[in-house]
Amino acid sequence: MGTEGAGRPRVLVLRALGLGDLLAGVPALRALRRAFPGHELVLAAPAELTPAAEATGAVDRVLPASAPGRAVPRALDWTGPPPDVAVDLHGNGPPSHRLLMRLRPLRLLAFAHPETPEVDGPPWYADEHERERWCRMLRAYGIDADPADLRLPRPPTPSPAPGAVVLHPGAGSPARCWPVERYTAVATALRERGHRVVVTGGADEGDLVARLAKLAGLPDTDVFGGGLPFDRLSALVADAHAVVSGDTGVAHLAVAQATPTVTLFGPVAPSRWGPPAHPRHIALWHGPEGDPHGRRPDPALLRITPHEVLHALGELDELDELGEHGELGDLSEPRRP
Repeated sequence: MGTEGAGRPRVLVLRALGLGDLLAGVPALRALRRAFPGHELVLAAPAELTPAAEATGAVDRVLPASAPGRAVPRALDWTGPPPDVAVDLHGNGPPSHRLLMRLRPLRLLAFAHPETPEVDGPPWYADEHERERWCRMLRAYGIDADPADLRLPRPPTPSPAPGAVVLHPGAGSPARCWPVERYTAVATALRERGHRVVVTGGADEGDLVARLAKLAGLPDTDVFGGGLPFDRLSALVADAHAVVSGDTGVAHLAVAQATPTVTLFGPVAPSRWGPPAHPRHIALWHGPEGDPHGRRPDPALLRITPHEVLHALGELDELDELGEHGELGDLSEPRRP
């Protein structure tokens, strides 16, 4: 990823969130890349997302920026002249608007908010799907954006466990964490079916991964806790038989790599964060919506059983067999079991 270009006009995009947020924003980032081909596109995001940002092919440079939770950073370490264009892909304001406006960009693209009347953007719809939301905002400014433009290239790194079913029990909040005992039941049944099962976890999820591995009797070679580097994680996901997880970054990475997924939703509905409609992606959801920041697994998430997950994986196996004969269709709606 290149350094700051001298004299080159710059687009600054604020999306200082997590991996799943970055991947959901890929269609908007690529639309901005096409709209401003001669500009340096700078993404304000956590530094650890730099490899993922590079993989999108849309970002020239990451400007490290983050804050606890999903908060807006206090400041941006921006140097040189003001951005020619600043784009708020972080939220609907006003804190994110004001952060960017302090840099005095020549142009600001953002959603409208009553507390920042100087921002003449489109209205914000709370129930809109995340990928469509940012594409709609850009279209309101005359920038063509396709929410389906989210695929990532296959990583050059070899997979550490090709053909395995990947279980990812962690998530950004306890409300989105399906119980480890249920993942254990899924892992045990899959191994009885002859599948290799591996478990992954983020940098702060080592204990959770170790507990699942112990309960399921997984060998050390099939345990990837402590946060894999992005290239290895992407390779593992790209060559997986399927990925089972909650609504978290690994689910979005699997979608970007066209890997079959079974995603367990709750407390947020798949209509807002779910995968594209395609038979290789199964979204399990019972509803209703709840508190995404809750300290316990959400009741909607707890309504999903290991039997449902195993049934969904069985459906993916059947579709895989059909796909080998060219009979797999293109589109299918996420289903409510």
